[in-house]
Amino acid sequence: MPMNLVLIADTHVPKRARSLPAQVWDAVEHADVVFHAGDWVEPALLDEFEHRSRRLVAVFGNNDGPELRRRLPATATAVLDGVRFAMVHETGQAKGRELRCEALYSDADVLVFGHSHIPWDTVSPSGLRLLNPGSPTDRRRQPACTYMEAVVDGGHLADVRLVEVHRD
Repeated sequence: MPMNLVLIADTHVPKRARSLPAQVWDAVEHADVVFHAGDWVEPALLDEFEHRSRRLVAVFGNNDGPELRRRLPATATAVLDGVRFAMVHETGQAKGRELRCEALYSDADVLVFGHSHIPWDTVSPSGLRLLNPGSPTDRRRQPACTYMEAVVDGGHLADVRLVEVHRD
C-alpha cells in the first residue's frame, strides 16, 4: 500500500509567519508520515504537528530553543516499506554536500534536511537521495514558499514533487 509523505522544514512560526497556511495543514493532515527538518521556533507548533500528524518524524534546528531540543533529536531515522530515511537540520555548504552526506549517512537511502530555505533534490554518487523542501513561510531568495510531497511504494521513493505554497 503506498504511503504519502510530506517533507517540511524551516517553518519559523511565529517569527516568519503567524501560522502555517491552510494548504500546508491540509497536506499534513492527509499524509501518512510527516517529516519536519527543524527550525520550529515555538514548542506550540510541535504540539500542533503532533496533534495533526498520523506519524511525525522530527528534529530540532539551529533556531530552536531548549524545550524543543529537549523534546527532539538532532538527527532522526525511519524505515518506511524498506526505504531508509535519515533527517538532520543542517548539512553545511552546498559545495561537496552529496559526498559529505554520503559519508555521514551511509546507512540511508534518503536524507531530508533544511536550514537553507532552498529546495534541493539531488542524488549522490552512491545513490543517496538528498531532499530539502525549502520553507513554507520564508522563501528568502526563492520565487515561492515550498514544501515537498512524495510517495513510498513497493520499497521505493516515488513521485517526489516540490509544492508551491499559496498564501491564505
